[in-house]
Amino acid sequence: MNGILKISSFFAASALVLAAASSPAAARDQISIVGSSTVFPFATTVAERFGKSTKFKTPVVESTGSGGGLKLFCAGSGDKHPDITNTSRRIKKSEVNKCATNGIKDIVEVKIGYDGIVLANSKKTAPVKLTLKDVFLALAKNVPAGDGKTQPNPYKTWNLVNSSLPNVKIEVLGPPPTSGTRDAFVELAMEGGCKSFKWIKAMKKADKKAYKALCHTIREDGAFIEAGENDNLIVRKLEANPKAFGIFGFSFLDQNADVVQGAMVNGKAPSFENISDGAYPVSRALYFYVKKDQLGKVPGIENYLAEFTSDRAWGEEGYLTEKGLIPMSVSERKDWASKVMSLQNLSM
Repeated sequence: MNGILKISSFFAASALVLAAASSPAAARDQISIVGSSTVFPFATTVAERFGKSTKFKTPVVESTGSGGGLKLFCAGSGDKHPDITNTSRRIKKSEVNKCATNGIKDIVEVKIGYDGIVLANSKKTAPVKLTLKDVFLALAKNVPAGDGKTQPNPYKTWNLVNSSLPNVKIEVLGPPPTSGTRDAFVELAMEGGCKSFKWIKAMKKADKKAYKALCHTIREDGAFIEAGENDNLIVRKLEANPKAFGIFGFSFLDQNADVVQGAMVNGKAPSFENISDGAYPVSRALYFYVKKDQLGKVPGIENYLAEFTSDRAWGEEGYLTEKGLIPMSVSERKDWASKVMSLQNLSM
């Protein structure tokens, strides 16, 4: 009798194993989000509100950097790949092509607002006033040497860049090449200062490749230190080293205003008002991207979009402004909300 029971149990267990092996894998029931460290606190806040106020699970949000997030996003569709990626710059044509190569052809683009990139230091030291030209000369790999020539960056202290700046070693903590903040910083701040030299500005038409190499390449002699994607880590390092500067988004400055301060750039402070009206010269738009083929497969994506694009979230008095998001104008928010809710395809 015991032998019969053991045999029956064996066949029953075998049947369960075979059934499990033959049935399709369970679909993911939680939104997966990756991407920009700058957008991370905004996406996390929306995800937490969404999880508490709806029947859906709270989305999983990971900070991988804009470039890293887009790489994961464009690698393929299905449960093994993220549904949404956050970016602190607009998606590149090459990334759209990479997505298409892997079968991701329908993408919804969502612009969420604006952010400024700050050069900040500890409040233990005096605030600094910089120009874009100062920023370029302090951080470029090669700098003008006169007569239309360049030389490896010789500047070791800030006062050698500009005599009005302190006699302090140039030491700047910033994001790696995979970061959207890095992309935006070299385009807005570095290039902005680079083209203040007339002969370099003229180079853009004559030799765009050489122009970009000169204006966008950051020095590698120790003055600029890659500090990873964790902006909070940079803030902590500035507390420990008052002579250093750090590069990160305005939201992190806003959240840590008791310990760090942002340098004025071209006479404008990195403030909410100056960024929103475009007066602060180092500001950029923030985005996230959604795979349309995941709609209906992963529950709640449309509802998450509705929450993020609601006035209670991204509006002028929305809860994301408390986290440092600079909102778009009423008309721009209305336009983007319409595009998003109609699931309009990305157009480059």
